[in-house]
Amino acid sequence: MFGEIEGTGFEVIDESFNECLIGHARVERLWTGARWSEGPAWFAAGRYLIWSDIPNNRMLRWDETDGSVSVFRNPSNNSNGNTVDPQGRLVTCEHLTRRVSRTEHNGTTTVLADQYQGARLNSPNDVVVKSDGTIWFTDPSYGILIDYEGERAESELDGCHVYRIDPETSDGTYEITQVTDDYVKPNGLAFSADEKHLYIADTGLTHQKNGPAHIRRHTVTDNALDDGVVIADCTAGLFDGFRVDTQERIWTSAADGVHCLNPDGTLLGKILIPELVANVCFGGQKLNRLFICGTTSLYSVYLSVNGVR
Repeated sequence: MFGEIEGTGFEVIDESFNECLIGHARVERLWTGARWSEGPAWFAAGRYLIWSDIPNNRMLRWDETDGSVSVFRNPSNNSNGNTVDPQGRLVTCEHLTRRVSRTEHNGTTTVLADQYQGARLNSPNDVVVKSDGTIWFTDPSYGILIDYEGERAESELDGCHVYRIDPETSDGTYEITQVTDDYVKPNGLAFSADEKHLYIADTGLTHQKNGPAHIRRHTVTDNALDDGVVIADCTAGLFDGFRVDTQERIWTSAADGVHCLNPDGTLLGKILIPELVANVCFGGQKLNRLFICGTTSLYSVYLSVNGVR
């Protein structure tokens, strides 16, 4: 299970990609046995990684101290994307309950968003937290289209959008604002290191002929987004989840592994994985280890770059 895995490796497209690699470092498979791995989130204080196995309705936990894997939550409401807020709390997108939740330090769960203007959300997919405490999430309809990753249902909204949750108000509620209106299937998202830009993937090609399979970059002003610009079209399947390093490179999932893009969308190179990749995150004590959710497995590789804290 450990060591170099057949079908893994690196493909250098631009010479600058070599600067991201460690000469002797190889891709490791840390665990296998999922149906559809998604939503990795690194908890630095405990030195462990949480991720979702959506169809199996569970969340898993990998422990860096001994390499063990255990079930973190079962059932998980078909959880998908996860992240960690500035207070070290787990924020989760749940398909089955069509909500965004937060796990408090005492283990209780707080519902942050499950509707917009009286209509139920579709199936929150991926989520990030800005340094000011605002929570941004995508809401495509994948979890209500079939029963495999949620529960089949009709959408109550006028489309699939991206939303912002503002911190708790004095009356104990959370204000939810729609921040996009022209995405087909908004999916992964990540802020730039300085939080001046928000990158969002659109995987509309899954259900629309000649639909989008790209990443757009939006400028953030007063917690609102401009129309954005397409910076990259996926050359292998679809971009799903992704993260940004301290030099603004984008490390994104694709059908053949992980693609590394310059901020302008130029493809620099690939980390080849023998499974469809859904999402990634940086972790480890120095945030120089990239954790990769393949379809059935959890992989990792050490890099010479560092993820954004």
